[in-house]
Amino acid sequence: MSVLSSRGAFWVTAAVAGLALWASAAPSVVYPLYSAHWGLSTTTTTAIFAVYPIILIPVLLVFGNLSDYVGRRESILIGIGLIGAGAVVFGLAPDVVWVFVGRALLGIGVGFSLSPATAAMVEFGGDGPAHRASSTTTAATAAGLALATIIGGALVQYAPFALHLAYWVLFLVAVLVFLLVWRMPRHGRFEASGGWRPRPLTVRRGTRLVFTAGALAMSASFALGAVVIGLGAHIVKDLVRTDDAFVGGLALAVSAIVIGVVAVLARSLPTMRLLAVAPVLMAVGLTAFILAGLDHSLVLFLVASVFTGTGYAFSFSGGLGIISKNAAPEHRAAGISAAYAVAYFAQGAVAVGLGAVATAAGLQLAVTISLPLIVGLGVAAVLLAASAGRRKASTTAKASTTASTTASTTMKEGTA
Repeated sequence: MSVLSSRGAFWVTAAVAGLALWASAAPSVVYPLYSAHWGLSTTTTTAIFAVYPIILIPVLLVFGNLSDYVGRRESILIGIGLIGAGAVVFGLAPDVVWVFVGRALLGIGVGFSLSPATAAMVEFGGDGPAHRASSTTTAATAAGLALATIIGGALVQYAPFALHLAYWVLFLVAVLVFLLVWRMPRHGRFEASGGWRPRPLTVRRGTRLVFTAGALAMSASFALGAVVIGLGAHIVKDLVRTDDAFVGGLALAVSAIVIGVVAVLARSLPTMRLLAVAPVLMAVGLTAFILAGLDHSLVLFLVASVFTGTGYAFSFSGGLGIISKNAAPEHRAAGISAAYAVAYFAQGAVAVGLGAVATAAGLQLAVTISLPLIVGLGVAAVLLAASAGRRKASTTAKASTTASTTASTTMKEGTA
């Protein structure tokens, strides 16, 4: 079997990123069915959503640097295998316990595959790899989200075995992507020396401020995803009063489609501009979600999806871009894994917290509370990124002044 070219490997790893988010969003349109068939509360269904990041985080912390040592291909193959196993468990699930097990397997699989896929996209991306990789990763993950909700919604509404069939489609997609990844080069240009062992995920000295800014920006987008994906199906069904699962899936997919389109169109915009505009867009979008619930308006829900999708794209692309650019090449997956760990922690915390609020006091209050939390993360990212930029400019100016002074002194000494 022939080995893929760099261009081919780039697009295959983009497919891996899409598969990872498809796996994340696969249960989103099925949550209302779980509630109806098994009598589950909103707290339980959001706990199903949250177990994914809760399991994924320790995997990232322990195995986040694995692909830096054994190669991107090997780590991705392990991850896709686990995603496939999780899909099978979901596809056979007779009760909610199996659902939690399947969700955990999906989280472990994404933990092994998403960071090395993102790092590989940087390395296979050609000229300007970090910028191109961040926008393509955002678009690919958005495509995965859209496919999960559209296909899942159609299968739930029109096909038999509504609780299970969508996961068998996910399994088949995982098999296809696994076969494509098998054709990737076994080793890349940047690999750490020595054997692998669990190591703390550290951030290179001098880049910690910009890393924190990027991680907070990614956290804002993932927390927003907890609202749109974790509560979105309930919002469509209960607040907007749309019972059709396919219509609900299409409504949820609007945000993901917007994310993908905006990520491609905005790939040439400066990172600081992306980060600065993102909180404003998120605030408008979440406000529209609140109004959609008050007016039971699908139109307002779609408007909210457009604004939140654009805000997500700006925040995630900007955050991932500055982290990829500043990560050491031989430890790139470790740096990206650390950022994903922070973002998934934020997503899990928001999902569990909002789920509890939704159960106790209603979805409307849960979405309202999410607004200052998510916008606050985005604003903090902007402030830290600006501070990092000023610090870098100051350091560069001092270095330039020192170099000029040294050159002048050397010239004088030579003249004397």
